[in-house]
Amino acid sequence: MESWIIGIIGAVSGLVIAILVMKLFGSKDNNEAIEYHSEQLKASQAELAGRLAQLSEDSRKSQAELAKALSDRMDSMTHRMGDNLKNSAESAAKSFGEIKTRLMVIDEAQDNIKKLGGDIVGLQDILSNKQKRGYFGETQMKDLVSNTLPPNAYEFQATLSNGRRPDCLIKLPAPHGDIALDSKFPLESYHALVAATESERAACNKVFAVDIIKHVQAIADKYMIPGETSDQAMMFLPSEAVYAEMHANFPDIVEKSHKARVWIVSPTTLMATLHTARAVLKDAAMQEQAGLIQAEVGKMLEDVLRLDDRVGKLAIHFSQAEKDIALIQTSTAKISKKAKQITDVEMDKSPVELSGPEEDG
Repeated sequence: MESWIIGIIGAVSGLVIAILVMKLFGSKDNNEAIEYHSEQLKASQAELAGRLAQLSEDSRKSQAELAKALSDRMDSMTHRMGDNLKNSAESAAKSFGEIKTRLMVIDEAQDNIKKLGGDIVGLQDILSNKQKRGYFGETQMKDLVSNTLPPNAYEFQATLSNGRRPDCLIKLPAPHGDIALDSKFPLESYHALVAATESERAACNKVFAVDIIKHVQAIADKYMIPGETSDQAMMFLPSEAVYAEMHANFPDIVEKSHKARVWIVSPTTLMATLHTARAVLKDAAMQEQAGLIQAEVGKMLEDVLRLDDRVGKLAIHFSQAEKDIALIQTSTAKISKKAKQITDVEMDKSPVELSGPEEDG
């Protein structure tokens, strides 16, 4: 389209130049040529105007189509952008919700950690104080005993004849007798043993051993009374770590405690011992009821013998009644026979001589 526009412009320019040349020379022929070229110029101008109008119309249509295409493209892009923004917003809202949930979980975990930290601090405070530490061990021991044995099988802080009061007195039947249970917690010597260097270990071992043996001997001296309690007692260590350390590295302590008949128990082994004591109590209760059971069985046997005698007498009555019923049936049979004979007698015959009553049988 640009080539023919350039051609028209070139023709018009040539015509204008020719007219100017003719005017310069001023001849008649030139005037006629000028008129001819003027007509040509007018025709070219008309053609140019038509083509420019067509070009303008085509340009307007192209612009309209371009505007429509741009509008459609913009609408499509706007729709896609709206969908993308909506999906992005939903994804962001979902992500924010998940983040909020996780933050809540983290906050709860932090609260639990703070609470656990407080509990640890409280436990450290308890364990650092000897009196509180003793109460902690005693409470743990009470929980184990009360959750395993019946209430009549133990007594806390029972007073013995010598005025001593063990933490717990487990009441077992003869020949076992009452067994004293006392809680001890040698935490300082154990911590010193754990934190000791290689050069300090021998001295710390000695202190730990002396501490344990001192508690064992005190229990043997205070809570084992001939004729009142059992000839054995138990020392409760409320720490499995201390118990494991003693059995792993101090077999001499265990041997000395056995000779003193003081059994050292941890929470786990105390639970097993209490279950054994409960089995002993159950067996003793069954043996205690054995005499009563035998007496009741004897009474039941007398009732059975009496019932057998009465059944025998009833059988005799049934036997006699059976005989009487047989005799009655014999009599009725005879009566029926005679009645039949009477009904069979013909009127023209001589009278039937009736016999007297027959004896039964």
